[in-house]
Amino acid sequence: MKMKYLLSALIILVILDGVLTQFLVNGGIARESNPFLAPIVGEVGFIVLKILGAFLAAFILWDVHRHFPRVGVIATSVAVIGYSGIVIWNSSLFLLV
Repeated sequence: MKMKYLLSALIILVILDGVLTQFLVNGGIARESNPFLAPIVGEVGFIVLKILGAFLAAFILWDVHRHFPRVGVIATSVAVIGYSGIVIWNSSLFLLV
């Protein structure tokens, strides 16, 4: 049950990161630091890629969890903590406006 909550949180955080990034980049407040994603920020493909990537990552982490439960929970927890930091950082940039 804990893993399902972690995966749900991860999916939400990754998508939220994408939405915040769209607003920040389009508003000229920030730039995308990932060189592969930078060219498509502002396009529909960017959000689609973030959503698909979030679900793919969740699927892979769920599969890891089925074979190695502890590793899956730890890896997913680390990803949730990392994306939480990214979302907090992106959110804090709105205070600069």
